Amino acid sequence: MGLLSRRSLSKTVAHVRTAHESPTAIGWAGNRTLTIDRSSDAGGMGLGYNGGELLFLAIGACHTNDLFREASKRGISVKSVQVDLEGEWGGDPVRAQNVVFSAKVEADAGENEIMELIRQTDQVAEIHNSLRMGTQVTLTDAKPFKTKKQ
Repeated sequence: MGLLSRRSLSKTVAHVRTAHESPTAIGWAGNRTLTIDRSSDAGGMGLGYNGGELLFLAIGACHTNDLFREASKRGISVKSVQVDLEGEWGGDPVRAQNVVFSAKVEADAGENEIMELIRQTDQVAEIHNSLRMGTQVTLTDAKPFKTKKQ
């Protein structure tokens, strides 16, 4: 099984379904949902986030969530977090490039402790590490299907 045992893995399951024969889709994991779409100039209705935006939001969300986790381990009370991200899309195949982010944290701790918290979180954040280490993504099943017209 390699370096990780089966017990050390936790599973996430997510789903995406388009709505009403349009590019607009609903994504969900557990009992939480969000709207996914393309911009209107890219053929969508502009009703939700596109995949690239969701990728950047995932990085920001991970850093924010993990700041609270890591702060708790250190006995630091975090009051506010601001994470801003940007990047470019290009290449062949097209992929995110030059992704950068900034983090600002207000907490009940000294500046040096907060800076160490931010840097440590950057090193342990799961989404960051997944991207930095090149997580494999595998298509395991593909098939056409027809919906029943009523």
